[in-house]
Amino acid sequence: METTLRDQVEETLRTVYDPEIPVNIYDLGLVYKIEIGEEGKVLVIMTLTAPGCPVAGSIMEEVNNKVSAIPGVSSADVRLTFDPPWTKDMMSEEAKLELGFL
Repeated sequence: METTLRDQVEETLRTVYDPEIPVNIYDLGLVYKIEIGEEGKVLVIMTLTAPGCPVAGSIMEEVNNKVSAIPGVSSADVRLTFDPPWTKDMMSEEAKLELGFL
């Protein structure tokens, strides 16, 4: 099966970790939307576990740098939203297991 650009973006987002929780941002449910546009333009809309997260800037920068480095991506637009607010229910089953929520 061929790996799509979207698959590569998802894989890459699984290498970015929330510094307060030892789980990647994708499985935590912090990534709300991945849009692959024309000519390799990628839009990532994400949130943080808390609006006052002190490392917001560094997480956003890491996402931008890593997504931009994917072959075939011409630009990465990483946007932050707090609507809807993140809850533990947004985590994948794996993340809940890993953190002992199941």
